[in-house]
Amino acid sequence: MLTAGDFKEKRVFMALETNIKTQLQTYLQMLREPIVLAASLDETPAAKEMYDLLEEVAGMSDKITLTIEDDARKPSFAVKRGAAHAEAHKVAGVRFAGIPMGHEFTSLVLALLHTGGHPMKLEAEKIAQIAAIEGSFHFETYISLSCHNCPDVVQALNMMAVINSNITHVMIDGALYQDEVKARDIMSVPTTYLNGEVFGAGRMELDEILLKIDTGAQAREAKKLDSKAPYDVLVVGGGPAGASAAIYAARKGIRTGVVADRFGGQVMDTMAIENFISVKETEGPKLVAAFEEHVTSYGVDVMRLQRAQSLNAPVNGDGLIEVKLEGGATLKSKAVILATGARWKELNIPGEKEYRGKGVAYCPHCDGPLFKGKRVAVIGGGNSGVEAAIDLAGFVSHVTLLQHGDKLTADAVLQNKLFSLNNVTVILNAETTEITGENEKVNGLIYRDRDSKALHNLVLAGVFVQIGLLPNTDWLKTSGIELSRFNEIVVDVHGQTSLPGVFAAGDVTTVPYKQIIIAMGEGAKASLGAFDYLIRQ
Repeated sequence: MLTAGDFKEKRVFMALETNIKTQLQTYLQMLREPIVLAASLDETPAAKEMYDLLEEVAGMSDKITLTIEDDARKPSFAVKRGAAHAEAHKVAGVRFAGIPMGHEFTSLVLALLHTGGHPMKLEAEKIAQIAAIEGSFHFETYISLSCHNCPDVVQALNMMAVINSNITHVMIDGALYQDEVKARDIMSVPTTYLNGEVFGAGRMELDEILLKIDTGAQAREAKKLDSKAPYDVLVVGGGPAGASAAIYAARKGIRTGVVADRFGGQVMDTMAIENFISVKETEGPKLVAAFEEHVTSYGVDVMRLQRAQSLNAPVNGDGLIEVKLEGGATLKSKAVILATGARWKELNIPGEKEYRGKGVAYCPHCDGPLFKGKRVAVIGGGNSGVEAAIDLAGFVSHVTLLQHGDKLTADAVLQNKLFSLNNVTVILNAETTEITGENEKVNGLIYRDRDSKALHNLVLAGVFVQIGLLPNTDWLKTSGIELSRFNEIVVDVHGQTSLPGVFAAGDVTTVPYKQIIIAMGEGAKASLGAFDYLIRQ
């Protein structure tokens, strides 16, 4: 369960910093209609802080009115349309049960602008879809002001609440509402409730939310996708390999499509990237945004939130390869590039998901340098685990490697190197049972000695899970594509698979070293291979 420490924030609000205040004043000039900030307050210091913030914001525009109301959650405030919109004024469509600073300050700014009539950056078709949703939907999202994924959920639900009066949303800062956090046994943020029941946990995009509440959306989308003309090149997967493949194909002037469950793939979950050549430091979501902007600039048809179900070689004489999607649609293309990536094998123990990205890591090359001078653990005694321990030992203070079995399974040369290091401890027959943490960071783990059954605690700053990768190839088992004994797609030097016209790239293939920059290179190579295949047909 999350504790007050997990949500700990510095809560000193005297006045908006000058530069932020100047920016906000500029934004508020874009208000087209009057809005009301309706505050529900108690006698706590947080309520005083909230009122001071609202008073300052209201003073920046003559279109904003600050009022006091009585809501069950105190302190909180609603952002409503002005009195001219009589019915809308009665409904607190957007509410903040907390002081939206930190990552959530942008959520406040957007709520003000959208409620005040400033156009949203949404397609007219999407706005119409949201407006047509019938029923009653009350969303509650528990957040932490330091959470980088929370604003995506908050902003998506706020937009929906502004568009459709049947939808309401309240952002709840867990630091202020610890009783609710405890009562609902909330263990990670963001966690969203719909009409009192858990709706979802973790980052969600607007389209993903709509698919869950708009019952006819999936059928309409399937019909729309079914009607698409065949592609010259269809890329399945939206990670680095898929993005690179799409760009290289589109630059050839051929009809290119990308279908992906989530654009960006695992990179979206990587916060610190320091080995992407020419970019000294960046974050996964920022890099993915750049990928997407580059891909769409070439007019590539990007189909999001679509998971591939099966692939069929040409069967009707038209030479088109078919990719069937779980939603029911079928896409056709002259050539296909598979870039569905891989996922890390998980321990599936308490604390692993809660502290992912907060000390629990899966890539020592990417995240290892963040733990310089600290104590870490590596779980896994195969090649990847031992290599990770050797790598980490170069800059952390100490590495503890835990192996479930009674011996390491890594190559002998790697084991010899490992045991030559004086800041590495190897523990065999160790079953990791829990990863512990405090203040939203890992602080250790608990393991059971499989011989004595005794439990032991390790004090750590990070845990690297290295028990292998699972390539996302389950959907290809009946396709006829050759897979390795590890279920990776076997490719040749051109990225060609065993099926004519089907290429593959990135972590889903047998190509070693699963790195962003390598996946991008392989995506480009597979795309060039696919183009060469097309011009020779």
